[in-house]
Amino acid sequence: MKTKDKTILEVEAFKGKEILLVEDVELNREIAETILTEAGFHVNSVEDGKQAVDYMESEKGDMIDLILMDVMMPVMDGYEATQKIRQLEDKTKADIPIIAMTANAFEEDAKAAIEAGMNAHMAKPIRIESLYEIIEQYL
Repeated sequence: MKTKDKTILEVEAFKGKEILLVEDVELNREIAETILTEAGFHVNSVEDGKQAVDYMESEKGDMIDLILMDVMMPVMDGYEATQKIRQLEDKTKADIPIIAMTANAFEEDAKAAIEAGMNAHMAKPIRIESLYEIIEQYL
């Protein structure tokens, strides 16, 4: 994302894509929703891993193109939620790209995310350019 033109092109590619945002902290969720909506995504938000699994099991889960998953959440953490999503009978849903978004930025945290079945790991706070670059790899 080195030039303004490149940013515009990448944002155009995101228009109409559906993201499931899984984030328990309201302020973080609002910031991420704003960033993603401005890029052209349609954002569906839930507050914990259990809600994410329930969403993906529902008919609405058929529309999701990518999941941004917090790791540390109440009820069900992002690791367990990812493992449950990966076990869904519907392989389209089970294989959906899942990107960890977490304040835990150490190498072992990234490794734990991958071991849980996530496709990538992104440290918070969110850097818009990094977010777009990671998402672009999976859409």
